[in-house]
Amino acid sequence: MKAEKKQYIGIDLGTSSVKLLLVDGDGAILKSVSRDYPLYFPHPGWSEQNPLDWWDAVVSGVKELISGTDASSIAGIGCGGQMHGLVILDKDDNVIRPAILWNDGRTAAEVDYLNNEIGRNKLSALTANIAFAGFTAPKVLWVEHNEPENFAKIAKIMLPKDYINYKLTGVHCCDYSDASGMLLLDVEHKCWSDEMLSICHVTKDQMPALFESSDAVGEVLPEIAELLGLGAGVKVAAGAGDNAAAAVGTGTVGNGVCNISLGTSGTVFISSDKFGVDPNNALHAFAHADGCYHLMGCMLSAASCNKWLCEEILHTDDYAAEQAGITADKLGCNPVYFLPYLMGERSPINDTDARGAFIGMSMDSSRQDLVQAVLEGVAFAIRDSFEVAKSLGLDIRASKLCGGGAKSPLWRTIIANVLGISLEIPLTEEGPGYGGAMLAMVACGAYSSVRDCAAALTRVTDVIRPDPEISARYEAQYAKFRLLYPALKDTFKAFRTL
Repeated sequence: MKAEKKQYIGIDLGTSSVKLLLVDGDGAILKSVSRDYPLYFPHPGWSEQNPLDWWDAVVSGVKELISGTDASSIAGIGCGGQMHGLVILDKDDNVIRPAILWNDGRTAAEVDYLNNEIGRNKLSALTANIAFAGFTAPKVLWVEHNEPENFAKIAKIMLPKDYINYKLTGVHCCDYSDASGMLLLDVEHKCWSDEMLSICHVTKDQMPALFESSDAVGEVLPEIAELLGLGAGVKVAAGAGDNAAAAVGTGTVGNGVCNISLGTSGTVFISSDKFGVDPNNALHAFAHADGCYHLMGCMLSAASCNKWLCEEILHTDDYAAEQAGITADKLGCNPVYFLPYLMGERSPINDTDARGAFIGMSMDSSRQDLVQAVLEGVAFAIRDSFEVAKSLGLDIRASKLCGGGAKSPLWRTIIANVLGISLEIPLTEEGPGYGGAMLAMVACGAYSSVRDCAAALTRVTDVIRPDPEISARYEAQYAKFRLLYPALKDTFKAFRTL
């Protein structure tokens, strides 16, 4: 089905900024706008944001995005957003407290309670997943335990992008892909789990209505349309969690297709036509934005590790210059290793106590060695999730690659060789925002399905293939990397700061 000549807004509600895209019905990006907002760390290992900052950034960004555009041509809006963040509203829909984000590690006690007292097997049976510190349900329990006055005020529990959708439409909504990461959804049957809600002492009335990602949840409210400069009748898609939206934007739909996202966090995303669970729950089993399911491994610090090293330690933002001297002959030969657990880690080790570490340094270790070690450490940690996928019988020969880190030719080469697979670079590398615009197209009827839309609009522009010699060197290095976390696990626990 051919798309109409309408325009669509895609929103990528990220951790450090919101990025908005104006996309036409043929998938061409006409304009992009970004707005930064603050990130707060009120305690070591904690991470919060003010949802009103997100909304202010979206309002300002949309106004700039559509300036000079015929407002009547804009048919729909779709949002891909950071997952797991706890947004709680009172009876008047006011934000009760700052949102507790996906990379917040304060819930160690609640995670222990859920996994060990409620039990991993029970959690997996109810939700297809076990508890991780970043998930929403442990945060709900944390608020109950530590801020009972705020817990008593909760009228609605929402996720970050759903707060934006609420502000746009007045509808308390959530899609299945994002809801999967709350540990409150029965993922297989796509409904709230009554038993999990009871365990967390909340009710179904406090939860948003559930939709498929490409469903229209409503239209932009007249007063909001006037505020933003939009015409009447603009539809808003339910949208998706950022990883599912990015997967749509790269064409990672259908059975057995893989996408690696190298953003602030890092993910391995494997789409599936059928519901399935990793027996060890090292990979998440979530609903996908295409109406089916996916398995996902998520590391909490990926491109953010390189940003931290370069900007905070080396005091430069010229990433390319730092990588310039790392030539092919040095790949797989670095004596310095890096554990990329700067915010703890999720997949596959599920350890909030884990921390970043350089290992193997000597008097002749160079600045370049450290930069290379960070790039390689992230690649090795991504491979950890790949190894779990292999253990499930999944044979992944190629993957899409997106995210800010994917813009580095060196990092692409390292990942291809560490994993031993081909990496396909999408023509459009705009991730969740582009996927959000595609979901809006389907919600508006421009395409009959998410898969039809992806088939029409997504293309591969480059393929990076592994070099057998480099891959062999990395194979030996990865074997050493796998020794490091088990050796340091008890040490990390002894230095627990939370």
